Amino acid sequence: MKSRKNLTRFTYETAAFEGWRLCLSRDGTTFTKYFSDKFYGGPRKSLKEAERVKETLIKLVDNSCRVNGKLSKVTILKGQMILENY
Repeated sequence: MKSRKNLTRFTYETAAFEGWRLCLSRDGTTFTKYFSDKFYGGPRKSLKEAERVKETLIKLVDNSCRVNGKLSKVTILKGQMILENY
């Protein structure tokens, strides 16, 4: 499987982690979450979950108000809660 926009595939023979990394940057704020193949039951299932969370996070960030060109603290906290709940 190849990487997709905002999603990077991690598959290393010598590393303990195999899965997907979601990394979304907007207006000076970066949201990152790892989706392990072991936890979600395989590479396709972890990719599906990562894409679902990515879409939720993009909707939140793109539809939020900006304060001086940056994301508001409330939006950042909501984004972090989205990542923590998955």
